[in-house]
Amino acid sequence: MHGASTSGVEVTHVSQHGFWLLIKNEELLVPFSDFPWFKDVSIEQLSKVELPSENHLYWPQLDIDICVDSIRNPKAFPLISKSKACSKA
Repeated sequence: MHGASTSGVEVTHVSQHGFWLLIKNEELLVPFSDFPWFKDVSIEQLSKVELPSENHLYWPQLDIDICVDSIRNPKAFPLISKSKACSKA
């Protein structure tokens, strides 16, 4: 018998397409196509995830914060780069 998770969040599976997070009693797929900054990180970095609040995930080794709702509905949180707006001609 496995012990209960005390962190509230854990990575349960990793594949070439993404990884799965178990957040309390909900398992969510985090696809690399929607969250590309996780694609080339180590399993150790990926696994060190925290749940500081109900809707907030944090990877301290990567300095990445995302809200759980963005995983549930990534289309509502489009990735927008401001690099062109900030670049000089």
